[in-house]
Amino acid sequence: MTSTTTGLPDRYRPLDQVGPDEPTATGVIRSWRAKDRVLNRDVAVRVHTPAGPAAHAWISRALTAGGLATPALAMVYDASEGTGDPETPGGAAYVVNEWIDGQTLAERLAEGPMPEREVRVILRRLAEGVAEAHRVGLAVGGLSPENVVLRPNGLVGLRAVPAATGTIDGDIAALGALLEVALTGLDPADAEPRPLSGPSDLVALVRRTRSTEPGQGLSSVAAMAALLAERPRSGAGARTGASSGATPSRSEDSDSGWLRRLRDRRTEAPAEAGEAAEATDTAQAAEADPVLLDPHTLPPVPPVRPLTQGAAPLSSAALGGDTIDAGMVAPSGGAYAGHGAGPAATHSWERNDDDEFGVLEHRPLPGYDDGYDDLPPEDEEDGARRHRLVVFGLPLLALAVVIALAWWIGDALLSVSGSVDDDVQGSTPSASAPADGSTGAVPAGTPATIASAEVFDPQGDGDPDHPEDVPLAFDGDPATAWSTYEYRGSPAFGNLKDGLGLLLDLGGSQSVSGVSVTSTRPGASVEIRVGEEAGSDLDSFTPAADGTVEGTTEFSFDEPATAGYVLVWITGLVPSEGGFSADIAEIEVQTAG
Repeated sequence: MTSTTTGLPDRYRPLDQVGPDEPTATGVIRSWRAKDRVLNRDVAVRVHTPAGPAAHAWISRALTAGGLATPALAMVYDASEGTGDPETPGGAAYVVNEWIDGQTLAERLAEGPMPEREVRVILRRLAEGVAEAHRVGLAVGGLSPENVVLRPNGLVGLRAVPAATGTIDGDIAALGALLEVALTGLDPADAEPRPLSGPSDLVALVRRTRSTEPGQGLSSVAAMAALLAERPRSGAGARTGASSGATPSRSEDSDSGWLRRLRDRRTEAPAEAGEAAEATDTAQAAEADPVLLDPHTLPPVPPVRPLTQGAAPLSSAALGGDTIDAGMVAPSGGAYAGHGAGPAATHSWERNDDDEFGVLEHRPLPGYDDGYDDLPPEDEEDGARRHRLVVFGLPLLALAVVIALAWWIGDALLSVSGSVDDDVQGSTPSASAPADGSTGAVPAGTPATIASAEVFDPQGDGDPDHPEDVPLAFDGDPATAWSTYEYRGSPAFGNLKDGLGLLLDLGGSQSVSGVSVTSTRPGASVEIRVGEEAGSDLDSFTPAADGTVEGTTEFSFDEPATAGYVLVWITGLVPSEGGFSADIAEIEVQTAG
């Protein structure tokens, strides 16, 4: 159906007008909230009267705004300049935008002024979106509390923008007015003077957006967004100064004063650290004077107690903790050279200067038996041979055991499976058909009388698909048919719902054995469901059969079903000229024979 009010295509059904009419130099723009019948969602439709070339510039601005990657500006779904005839579908010039749901700023301000933090977040996000439009040379316009929408997810959006006309300076001034009304809750249209209160930086920002003096106003909306993004200056000092009534000097509030104080603190910190380090060094020097060590001085060696010739060795207790037995040392010279009294050392280590690597050579000392030097060469070779046998033989033995076990298990399994096949060959009926040769389908009786039928669309939007054509599905003429709407994007009803169908009233409960469905568009997926009563949801009906409609298809039930209502539920569509759809030319319900 075409709306004669807007001249829109029948895909869009206007629900209510949003906002007042917007007069332009080329006509009038009206905004509507509408329903997209194909995608089953709300959209915003703006209609320009008259249509045709007069709306070309406005549509170009709208397409530019919709292509920007910012949540503040609504996406564009569809647009057309129209034919100029409001009585025909698509005769109007229109732009279809994303519908931004949420509370408008005007509705929020009706509750009173907003907190400072909320004001900063909302105006910053709004300014960032407008700055993105200015980056491509597009002035937004229409920045009013009625068009600013606070989305449920915390983001901010704009309806009915871009306006037909606008300027960048006008956007800056409009954002300043929005900041003022958000702080005070007063209408910017009120007569001057209006009391302006709030944080000092936000009040100064409002005044800069109003200023027309050179060098005093804001240069861009991006600068405004950057100022709103800065963390507000606060602290104990600022609060104390404010409470005491003291007014800080201009140099203290400027950036240069802040940097100077920071440099002073950095200069004082190293001085304090140096004084602390000097005090620590002085205290340590007082406790113990440093000792300068000669790098050529060797560490002290424990004293050696000499033994006379033939004397017995002393115990470690008699020698003392810091004394070693001279008999345990092999002196190379001096007063004790050649005196080997006492037990001999176990090993001596000498450097082998002939070795090119300079490694230490191991030599057993006289009188010491390490248990290995006396082994004959034959025993050493036998030990090495046994070691190699263990290292290489054990893995080979394990591998042979694994192979033997695998061969034995495989042979046993093959023998068992062969004997089972021989025992049961020909003794079991085929799984594809019952053992008695019957097909399992319920014998069909006479066709049941269909008293009435209607479109069953529990997930629809209240606009059923061609309800006036439902009687054509059981009028006995396969040349006439009922069909669904055309859905775009997916054969699963455009991913909008699980399906829809026709609900047949049999005039009373009776035993049903199957349903015959005829379609002029083969390939649709169908479920047959039955129920005693006409329920309002799909679960009220019990599935009885399913399949794909190919011309005329018989859906036979496994068991007779007692039903007063039969639902032919379509779950998958087939491609059509404008998307995906399905039709039903004839339905015949078979009673149980």
